[in-house]
Amino acid sequence: MKKTRFAIVGCGSIAKKHMHVINNYLENAEISGFCDIDGERARKYAENTDGKPFSDARTMMDAIGGEVDIISILTPSGIHAQNVKELVGYGKPLIIEKPLALRLEEADEILRFCDEHGIKIFVVHQNRYNRPIIKAREALEKGRFGKLVMGTVRVRWKRDQAYYDEAKWRGTWTYDGGVFTNQASHHIDMLTWFMGNVESVKAIGVTRLSRIECEDTGAAILRFTNGALGIIEATTATRPKDLEGSISILGEKGSVVIGGFFMNELVTWEFADRDPMDDLVRKDFSGNPEGWGYNLGEYLKDAIRSIENDKAGLVDGLEGRKSLELISAIYESIETGNEIKLRFVPQRCRLGVR
Repeated sequence: MKKTRFAIVGCGSIAKKHMHVINNYLENAEISGFCDIDGERARKYAENTDGKPFSDARTMMDAIGGEVDIISILTPSGIHAQNVKELVGYGKPLIIEKPLALRLEEADEILRFCDEHGIKIFVVHQNRYNRPIIKAREALEKGRFGKLVMGTVRVRWKRDQAYYDEAKWRGTWTYDGGVFTNQASHHIDMLTWFMGNVESVKAIGVTRLSRIECEDTGAAILRFTNGALGIIEATTATRPKDLEGSISILGEKGSVVIGGFFMNELVTWEFADRDPMDDLVRKDFSGNPEGWGYNLGEYLKDAIRSIENDKAGLVDGLEGRKSLELISAIYESIETGNEIKLRFVPQRCRLGVR
């Protein structure tokens, strides 16, 4: 069985999770190289592994590119486009941490670069692989919700000042964005995956507790093209500890609520028409198996299968762009005070501006 070899670009905190998952969840996989502009950080990640440390991505790929199967881009969001531009010529599939980019024009550049070079691209939205989410999606595809009425996501997390101070790029317009872009992007992706395309959004954002450039608290009301409504409630100013990361899907024939920290625990599963799967869902799919990184492991397994079988991934670049467009519209609404119709060109959105 061929071993899948990864090259990691960006050795910040999220790289710990990717490293753990590659080493513990994937069969026959390993990391061949670690790259970070802080060479010492890359060296620490490479310790006690067979991977080699580098401080420049091109230098890494020139040295070990022949043995690399997948490049994982785990750098600050604001430099994803730069990373892709540097690496796309090596012909390797790219896994990019969410969000795809910070500016829509950069996202379009990434898609164009990858298309021109025939490169598969995967955007990390691993919560689509949570077990209760998978079953809720199956129910949606069977039509069990009927006419959709409302979808709601809540992100009530704690990110104190020490979290933002740990990395100077966090909470900045140029490299990160606020709670909508960073912490809530998974939930925004999930909301649109269930509820469909967004027609318009009206939003407000404030900075209540953290000393950062962007918002730590916000709310948005969405109108979907199918007529349903959506609500996004997001904050990193929950104190003294995290409360929830949840999604609710309400329809004329059923209601599902999935809570926990990252939409991983089944709270409500009620449908007007009984189905044999209902008891099974409550019994065996109410949560993920124990262990850190299960959903990311399932995500990476699916990405590898997509590459091996030359099939589209569940979250490709176009899917990643959808959530970025909505996030950009949220910021446009915050800045202008207006309801923003999607399929728009940002004018006042500060996200990714240098």
